[in-house]
Amino acid sequence: MASRPSPGTVVHHRSTGAFAELRHICLSHRWLIWEMAKRDVRDRYARQVLGALWAVAHPLMLMVLYAVIFAYVFPTRLGHTVDLPRDYTTFVLAGLIPWLTFQECLGRATTAISSNGSLVKQIVFPVEVLPIKTVLAVLPTQIVATLFLIAYQLVRGLPLPATALLLPVIFVAQLMHMVAAAFLLGTIGVGFRDVKDIVSVFSTANLFMMPVLYVPGIVPTSIEWVFALNPFSYLIWCYHDAMFYGRINHPAAWIAVVLTAPMTMVLAYRVFRRLKLVFGDLL
Repeated sequence: MASRPSPGTVVHHRSTGAFAELRHICLSHRWLIWEMAKRDVRDRYARQVLGALWAVAHPLMLMVLYAVIFAYVFPTRLGHTVDLPRDYTTFVLAGLIPWLTFQECLGRATTAISSNGSLVKQIVFPVEVLPIKTVLAVLPTQIVATLFLIAYQLVRGLPLPATALLLPVIFVAQLMHMVAAAFLLGTIGVGFRDVKDIVSVFSTANLFMMPVLYVPGIVPTSIEWVFALNPFSYLIWCYHDAMFYGRINHPAAWIAVVLTAPMTMVLAYRVFRRLKLVFGDLL
């Protein structure tokens, strides 16, 4: 008599199957995802003189503005010590850049499905590509801004730390978490349109509930728990380790961000896959 598989084995097989299915969707529809992401970027800047060039110019100009503000208008001296090896501008930008990208992803994800009702109602259209292309369309912001941060440090005579080589690892983990958020928020946005405004308010307030603007060491211990409870803080700490501290200063954050990324994406995709059957009825 054959023995039943253990619950842990069943969960592992389901997770592996969902991950393989998601990978297959990305590979088999990669050109569709790419073209839709490019069209998303083009439509964002339609009828403007520079057109899609704003996808590069906008984040670049924004980073220059932040650099001027934090370096010259509101300078904060950290001191070149072992604990705080770089300037305040590097500290802020290292955390601000990934959050701006994630924030944009959250905002666009809320309407990723509901704003494409005509496509969703087509039986042959792979609805799964809509959240994925939404994530892909916001990546130029982070790529351009990160290159600016690297250039800024080199111009200021601050050699890149060896931990900068870990940027691809954090970036891939962040990408998975953004895909997970896009699947979940896109699903919720189909039946609950208010989620768009809720996410907008949250995104504005959340900047002040993360370790982005606060100088290390001056945050009162009485509110440090706010950072610890905020899941986005862990992503910020990873980028700070890679681009500011030059060492793994927050090992728990790396475990939380990197190791949970595939699991988070698979769970969100499974929720999306189960509920996508009712999208046509709700749109």
